[in-house]
Amino acid sequence: MEGETSWFSHSFDDMAREIGEFDSFSELSDEGNKEATAVSVDLILPDDLLERILACLPVASIFRARCVCKRWYEIVSSKRFLWNFSRVLSQKPWYFMFTSSNEPTGYAYDPILRKWYGIELPCIETSNWFIASSCGLVCFMDNDSRTELYVCNPITKTHKKLRDPPGLRFSDYSALAVSVNRKSHGYTISIVKSKQVTGNFFQWDVSVHIYDSETMRWVTTLTEVLTGWRGGDESVICDGVLYFLIYSTGGGAPKNRHGLITYNLSSCPPPGLLIRSFIPVPCPLTCGRLMNLKEKLVMVGGIGKQDRPDIIKGIGIWVLNGKAWQEIARMPHKFFQGFGEFDDVFASSGTDDLIYIQSYGAPALLVFDMSQRHWRWSQKCPVTKRFPLQLFTGFCFEPRLEISP
Repeated sequence: MEGETSWFSHSFDDMAREIGEFDSFSELSDEGNKEATAVSVDLILPDDLLERILACLPVASIFRARCVCKRWYEIVSSKRFLWNFSRVLSQKPWYFMFTSSNEPTGYAYDPILRKWYGIELPCIETSNWFIASSCGLVCFMDNDSRTELYVCNPITKTHKKLRDPPGLRFSDYSALAVSVNRKSHGYTISIVKSKQVTGNFFQWDVSVHIYDSETMRWVTTLTEVLTGWRGGDESVICDGVLYFLIYSTGGGAPKNRHGLITYNLSSCPPPGLLIRSFIPVPCPLTCGRLMNLKEKLVMVGGIGKQDRPDIIKGIGIWVLNGKAWQEIARMPHKFFQGFGEFDDVFASSGTDDLIYIQSYGAPALLVFDMSQRHWRWSQKCPVTKRFPLQLFTGFCFEPRLEISP
């Protein structure tokens, strides 16, 4: 299929498979009746230098490099190579687009080589599971009981099933987040659960549950009742602080329908913390998407019309500095129109310097580079819309080889 590359079937799981040995060779040229010898760089570079060079390649190119010769295969398969790869600060994040509402099938977009790859995700059973990612690891949580959790590396396929989280087994809303320490590779997972108080639509029980990979234990760190607000499904961890969006349930006619809660994971919260840590959103939003870009909180939001805040008129990007929002960019109208019919809610995620934005109604994917303030479309995803109500969604993750849950 055009635009699809199948190298991903050669994952690190089958590295033990033997490959043929390709000898280095010299080429002869008879141009001008003179013999010239082309010396292979492979012959003159020591292993340690070659390892450092290969470690700087995009992940897709590293997989291809394994097939060049026996020497390269052994280098890329070595633990020392993974150590060198871990010292590369960042790979540009990929975006995985689900192409089925039921099956967890889809394609991953590589923004460096601008190609789509057909890959299979481990653990996840349907595309409507909760998903969070950080530094090469992706966390999946089922959408039914919300107790089945996995952490995996989608590149190497290594994965781990976690213990059931505490708290309500069935909550009305849940928000999942994960944060990975780049040095120790330890990780923290948070789940914010929200359930309506019986018989009272305006009051909601909100609880925060934290998992530490080093202790392999869950801890319920906060339980509180909110009046006029409820939790949702949007949260992220930045620099040790948990951020999650809350949504108005009426009873007070707030200026905006959304608000942000900040929660320091390292401190013991006093009662009533949530309402005191409330930060209003910068303008009326149809929806908000939170993401961690270099340990700074970034929000991509659908901007509502002044007289009809539930109808989207554009998309903005903001960074939180302290308790103040700084607008970074607004999507140019030509890109907004390029999506065709754009819903009031949409998918968006990002890491490093890239932000991906996708309409649920089409496989079009827009990329915004924060460092260059540049918008551009991705290469066309090798999938077509088969029926009018077909939905598309996705998530971004950083492709890493050296990290495992």
